[in-house]
Amino acid sequence: MSAYSLPLRGVVLATALSLSTLFATPALAFADDEARRAILDLREQVKQLTEQNRQARLQLADQLETIQHEMASMRGQMEKLSWQADLDKRAGQDQSGGTATTKAADPQEQAAYEASMGLFRSGKYKEAASGLTTFIQTYPNSALTPEARFYRGSSLYASKDFKGAIQGLQNLIKATPDDPRAPDALLVIAASQIEINDMAGAKASLQKIVKDYPQASAAETAKSRLKLLQ
Repeated sequence: MSAYSLPLRGVVLATALSLSTLFATPALAFADDEARRAILDLREQVKQLTEQNRQARLQLADQLETIQHEMASMRGQMEKLSWQADLDKRAGQDQSGGTATTKAADPQEQAAYEASMGLFRSGKYKEAASGLTTFIQTYPNSALTPEARFYRGSSLYASKDFKGAIQGLQNLIKATPDDPRAPDALLVIAASQIEINDMAGAKASLQKIVKDYPQASAAETAKSRLKLLQ
């Protein structure tokens, strides 16, 4: 073996190892790229799933809120129908003689009152309110004026003039606190206050019925309404 044999072999071996490493490097780089792409794809999928989940939660929250609003609206409508049914029942009792009512000595005065009440009973509330306003102005000292004030306020409530109903009925209670219609007037006031979102005022009106008129039929209604407002 010559003196050049061993170094030559070393050179050949080193070259072979270098070539082996050179050809292996692209394969490793290719494997790393695939892994990186897989990780990026996975991250994108996770991101999409997270966004879809977020959107689904938002949609569900919106649907729940819509359902809650619809239920609240339905409860409000049912409550309003209940209030109106109470008013119609009381008006019907007046008409049928179920409740004693005052009669005017003057036939013309009585006729004017009955004409307006006929409008109220037929559901023409705006016309009834106008007629009763005229009656109160024409006959301010009439024995029928407290009832006219009550049904005027009830007509304004039914016509959705809630502030007008509150003011008119509060005047009735202030002028004649012992009138049989006073507790019923407070019920209509409370209903009107609920309509304008004055819950504190509505509770106060209902509590006044229970406190000041405990024997009135309106007191039981007031108690049930208070439970709904808790």
